[in-house]
Amino acid sequence: MNDHTVNYNTLTYKKGSISIICMLLLLGFPFFVKAQQAEYSWQNLPKAEEPSFPADTLNIVSFGAVADGSTLNTEAINKAIEACSAKGGGVVLIPDGFWMTGPIRLKSYVNLYLAKNAVLQFTKDFDQYKLIEGVYEGKPSARNESPISGSNLENIAITGSGVIDGNGDAWRMVFRSQLTESEWKEKVASGGLVSGDGNTWFPSEKTKKAHEEGRSMVLTGDASLSDFEDIKDYLRPNLIVLTQCKKVLLEGVTFQNSPAWNLHPLLCEDVTLRNLMIKNPDYAHNGDGVDPESCKNVVIEGCVFDVGDDAICIKSGKDEEGRKRGVPTENVYIRDNVVYKGHGGFVVGSEMSGGARNIFVEDCSFIGTDKGVRFKTTRGRGGVVERIYIRNILMADIKDEAIFFDMYYWIQPPAKNQKVEIPEVTEETPKFRDITLENIICNGAEMGIFIRGLPEMPIQGLVLQNLKLTSNIGAEIKDGKDILLEHVNLSVDKSPLIYIESSEDIVLNDITYGNKIKLLLDINGIKSNDIYLKNSEISEDMEVAVFKNGASENILKVN
Repeated sequence: MNDHTVNYNTLTYKKGSISIICMLLLLGFPFFVKAQQAEYSWQNLPKAEEPSFPADTLNIVSFGAVADGSTLNTEAINKAIEACSAKGGGVVLIPDGFWMTGPIRLKSYVNLYLAKNAVLQFTKDFDQYKLIEGVYEGKPSARNESPISGSNLENIAITGSGVIDGNGDAWRMVFRSQLTESEWKEKVASGGLVSGDGNTWFPSEKTKKAHEEGRSMVLTGDASLSDFEDIKDYLRPNLIVLTQCKKVLLEGVTFQNSPAWNLHPLLCEDVTLRNLMIKNPDYAHNGDGVDPESCKNVVIEGCVFDVGDDAICIKSGKDEEGRKRGVPTENVYIRDNVVYKGHGGFVVGSEMSGGARNIFVEDCSFIGTDKGVRFKTTRGRGGVVERIYIRNILMADIKDEAIFFDMYYWIQPPAKNQKVEIPEVTEETPKFRDITLENIICNGAEMGIFIRGLPEMPIQGLVLQNLKLTSNIGAEIKDGKDILLEHVNLSVDKSPLIYIESSEDIVLNDITYGNKIKLLLDINGIKSNDIYLKNSEISEDMEVAVFKNGASENILKVN
């Protein structure tokens, strides 16, 4: 087991050393403090400090709330939260019942608690949501106010076992191809509008206008919020946005049917998500589960995700804005989660311009996702993703790739062996490095492993150990450097087992395969170099390697 632990020399304090230590601290030597802090490892995992609250409880009924499923309880709930915070904190109780509401604004030292049979649903009346300056994919954007929000708070929580429903179907347009015929007919009969070609349903004229005109929600130049009034309904909010908050706990609750992302902690510290159910329809555009963005000290454990986009997605801002912010998502521990539908089970990017580091993921299951482990970025992002450690992952029925690294997100990649102009490395060049995945089983995928870096910035320092992957296609490595595949079993239907292009320092140790294959390695490109095949299964009736497109036979060492 590779724990990536940095061992520091033990410091022995002799006579007079305490005085020296005090002097160093008083002088503010940062290197001294750093030397006392052990690096994160599987033996020293990131942690999040959790909030605590007084036992005092305020019931929203005492503030005039009515559980009839139609009365708008916005004022009553917000008054209860404000009163609780003003008296020093405590619990605001949402008891059993169906509670309709508009936007809720959290306050410091308040635990919003939902009883087991409480359903808190947000109104589909768009007029209840103000236009605000928010964030979309890391950029300042016009958005509708989130159903639940909070900024610059500390000690906040949403707990219990009830349901929070964002009424997202009222906000999102839907393509006919995403629904069954009966579902489509039901959607059209519910109201709204249909596109001229009959293939897209819109909830309102403003949404239809924005889509057909290709309008952007990004605030640029002298644009003001009033400039977006004519497309307001199109500016779907995230269900929860917490900005610059400290000590956040979300536990036990079901969050579902978000207009856009479900949970979005932004620039927060000490965030704990525990035993949540996070749901969205599989056709929910941007229907992510949780997106910690530029957050520090995050724990996500015991949650179940079944969503329309990425499930657990690490972000840190997009392009120049993200680099200027310069705040990575770091010190994250993710464990014991299950993901069903979703574009990816565990995901980094593509908005990762502030970087991501010290992230540990273990004991998770991805069942029926499009991709399993997914890293994505593109030119222009910049940012460094490093020190990511993933182990003990079970996957089944993965639609595309089980393990996926791609630096061509949302742009057209070059074809295999296509000659391209290589740009210079700048601050806009993203980096993936020092990433380890081990102890992974996948029963069913289109491809086991896909790695595609940039010619100017290969994916580097990638370790894949103890994998057993059953897929149609084995592995592809393009523009990779210093990559280790060790103790890897690929049960595939097609040859070659592993395709390599323009990559160097590739070590393949103890590679086995479940089915008969005709070709083990397909090596391409004049840049390919130093490829090592060790202790691997080679049958008599198979070809070990072919060399194409300028690749030389002497770059492969077999033993």
